[in-house]
Amino acid sequence: MPRRKVSNPLALAVLSCLAERPMHPYEMSTTMRERGKHESIKLNYGSLYSVVESLQKHGLIAPRETVKDGRRPERTVYEITSAGRLEYVDWLAELIGTPAKEYPTFEAGLSLIGGLPPDDAVRLLQQRAALLRSQLHGGAELERYAKELGVPQLFLVEADYRRGQIEAEIEFVDKLAASIADGSLDGVDYWRRIHEQDAAGEEVTPFRLRSTS
Repeated sequence: MPRRKVSNPLALAVLSCLAERPMHPYEMSTTMRERGKHESIKLNYGSLYSVVESLQKHGLIAPRETVKDGRRPERTVYEITSAGRLEYVDWLAELIGTPAKEYPTFEAGLSLIGGLPPDDAVRLLQQRAALLRSQLHGGAELERYAKELGVPQLFLVEADYRRGQIEAEIEFVDKLAASIADGSLDGVDYWRRIHEQDAAGEEVTPFRLRSTS
């Protein structure tokens, strides 16, 4: 994969806005929020202005004009350059067509879940599933509202993806919590034993792989 001159996903959203028409940063932010892009790409004003400066530095966007609206401060309107259009299309094609290794925080937690007592892990997983169901309900309401406004499905595909991810995670979390609770998850007995030993102040029995010889 090519090394991006500006790698923050917010930069891609800026290029997307400017591929439509020239805008000043405030209009970019408003456009992204109106379209719900802040649900998929982290957006705040400080990082937005930093991204705009970086894109300009690398020749991917350029100032077009400075405008003043009433008593508001002057605002610089930017436009995408030819190099910016090439970067936009190439970057977007990479994201859509090439899987990348990501490091979700939940996966990090799962990799170290043994640090919690099993019963605590079950309780927290059930808590997570409840919160995910709440997110799923909220997302469904927003999608319903968007469809009532006549928003084409094309502009809701990221919401479809997000819903699919949440549904899959709920299913995984429910199964994991149940398998820990009923002891069917391989290794739960050892997991319980080390926490019992630790609570009793005993030396914890280290885990050793079984010999295949």
